[in-house]
Amino acid sequence: METNLILEGFKFMGLGMGTVLLFLVVLIFLMNAMSKIVNKYFPEPQASLDPVVESKSDNKKIIAAITAAISHHRQG
Repeated sequence: METNLILEGFKFMGLGMGTVLLFLVVLIFLMNAMSKIVNKYFPEPQASLDPVVESKSDNKKIIAAITAAISHHRQG
């Protein structure tokens, strides 16, 4: 009763790799199904096409804050 260890090794390798491949295929299928279900019942809100208009006073406040921070940093 002589067993070929190399042949047994290839059998176990094929069984292990086949199991992992089967698991990954099932995982991909389930993730795609979950994605379709989530997108169907919880769709992402559509972005507004109206442009956001910033007022000039906001830019002046930001520039003043940046200028104050730089001068404070230079003073020590």
